[in-house]
Amino acid sequence: MKKIGIIMGSDSDLPVVEKAINTLKEYGVPYEVHVFSAHRTPEEAKSFSQNAIKNGFGAIIAAAGMAAHLAGAIAANTTLPVVGIPVKAACLDGVDALLSTVMMPPGIPVATVGINGAVNAALLCIQILAVSDEERH
Repeated sequence: MKKIGIIMGSDSDLPVVEKAINTLKEYGVPYEVHVFSAHRTPEEAKSFSQNAIKNGFGAIIAAAGMAAHLAGAIAANTTLPVVGIPVKAACLDGVDALLSTVMMPPGIPVATVGINGAVNAALLCIQILAVSDEERH
């Protein structure tokens, strides 16, 4: 089975992301967690995205708050499905992150769940992987 990549823009996003991790564990889906920032470590985020398919990933979750460009930066460098989690920050109750995540330009699709919607992000990725996994149908 392919694994799911979970990328956080900052380790401060871990309390939200843990809900996705726990959901993936519950379903027995393999995953890896990394911290890459679209702004502070763009080359690392790009490299991860460009190599995700050959490294065995089938979908990617990207969680970020505020400007929340991470999901789009990941999606711009892979053909894998990317699910964005807008993370609630101190400013604007996460609406800024929601709008940044959902408003991708044509050609850069990002599925977006609700603010702090990590469980739904994990479930959506599980469903995506299940489409091509005959054992899971």
